[in-house]
Amino acid sequence: MTQYATWASYGGDARTWLALGLVAAAGAAVLAGIRLPLPVRFTQPGPAGRAAMIMAWATAITALLVCAAIYFRQAIYDIRASGLSAPALRLTILPVTLTAAAVLFVIIISRGSPDLRTRLAAAAIGAIAAPMIFELPFDPIVIFRIHTVAHAPRPWALVYPPLLLAEITTLLLLRLSPMARLTRATFFSFALMLAVWAAWALTGFGYPSAPLPIALNITSKILAFVAAFTLFLPQQPAPGQAPQPENNQQADPRPGVGAHTCQLLADMTPPPDTGGQINPFGMPLPVDPGRLDTDHIGGYSRVGGDELMTWRDYFRGEIAGHQPP
Repeated sequence: MTQYATWASYGGDARTWLALGLVAAAGAAVLAGIRLPLPVRFTQPGPAGRAAMIMAWATAITALLVCAAIYFRQAIYDIRASGLSAPALRLTILPVTLTAAAVLFVIIISRGSPDLRTRLAAAAIGAIAAPMIFELPFDPIVIFRIHTVAHAPRPWALVYPPLLLAEITTLLLLRLSPMARLTRATFFSFALMLAVWAAWALTGFGYPSAPLPIALNITSKILAFVAAFTLFLPQQPAPGQAPQPENNQQADPRPGVGAHTCQLLADMTPPPDTGGQINPFGMPLPVDPGRLDTDHIGGYSRVGGDELMTWRDYFRGEIAGHQPP
């Protein structure tokens, strides 16, 4: 007899369509990993954005706990009122999940850089986000097929909305870590997880109570943690290139100078052939009398006829009769 709180297996054409859909999703993940310009580092939110994300996550978790407590209390009451016995709690997959989370936490915090505080935050975020990589696409497959007694509340009506919000807000916490970035290995690991689900779907995607569903569930859960691990892989520099920094503080060692300013200064670097002129930034300017017919020659701008003025004169307005626009 099917126990309460399990889900019904797929059968007939449903399992075929589910398997095909999962194979297509796995193929899309592989294609994205190949075609997208990766790796991509997440955009770091400001203080207000960080506070809003943490508040949204805490609110979603609180709502999930409250709704789950209401649901299970009512479900157990309805089960006993119907003359059934409450199902024994099985922890077949939970030990694997907790062990994988602990291993991921230790691996991330054991890295040599950056500082300990950043690694500790990244390890905590990675450990709680990894199960959501599995749960977010998994729950829609099974949530509508959970067995309930006649008068028991439907889990998708009460539990699934806050569960979905908790999963999404938990994954969004990855933006808080400067160590997290999307890589090709992330997409490929996620595709492997979906491929395991496709094989599981061909057997009916049954509840993990038999050896084969248990093995497929554990394998896909481990692949989800592997995908989370790839988010925190150190960036490998190209041959002859210095390693890239892993946080905003290391990105620019000069205080007060942003990346845009550095790029602007780099773009204004002149050719080696100079004539002793310098611009306001202290860099030499080229002298090319043979190109007086151009409007902008290196560090010079034509102001009329053959008369030229340097960037220093341009900014300071030191040429009589020629003020900066």
